[in-house]
Amino acid sequence: MASIEYSQVRKGMVIVGDDKQLYHVVDRDLNTPGNWRAILQLKLKNLKTGSITINRVRPQDKVEQAYLDKREMQYIYQDGDGFVFMDTKNFDQITISKEWAEELMIYMKEGNNAHVVFYEGKPISLELPATVELKVTNTEPSMKGATAAAQYKPATLETGLKITVPPFVGIGEMVAVDTRTGEYLSRAK
Repeated sequence: MASIEYSQVRKGMVIVGDDKQLYHVVDRDLNTPGNWRAILQLKLKNLKTGSITINRVRPQDKVEQAYLDKREMQYIYQDGDGFVFMDTKNFDQITISKEWAEELMIYMKEGNNAHVVFYEGKPISLELPATVELKVTNTEPSMKGATAAAQYKPATLETGLKITVPPFVGIGEMVAVDTRTGEYLSRAK
């Protein structure tokens, strides 16, 4: 870890707070009112709890910058208390706990790749690809002559994810889903 001045902190960095928690810098605003002291306002997201706070600090004060290691890993299977991922370069395996990954795993099927972010050798977050391709396992039958402008219908995908799809999408088809919004994008190519 390196100690830097708050004036060097930029959006997107991860810093270590006074409470030893990791914070992602969401936004920063430097205010220098005339001949008064400069104040730096940081919008920080706690990586453990997800809560967002506003911190006002002096630009010359010191803070620890966290060095994160992001690795591409393949989801291989679920075990009792977590999800097992394998490093695609050295084949090391890690288990990510259900507590912080379960809501993300609804987009992942075995064999999919994602980025796992490590801090001091421990996994701290999971970054999914922007889109994933999943098979439709349950939906109402396709209708002949149905257009995309018609009402969307509910569908269940192979991971258990429930989305809405256009009326022409049927069971067994692969669809592309946006992992940020959980919305149908298109039929998979």
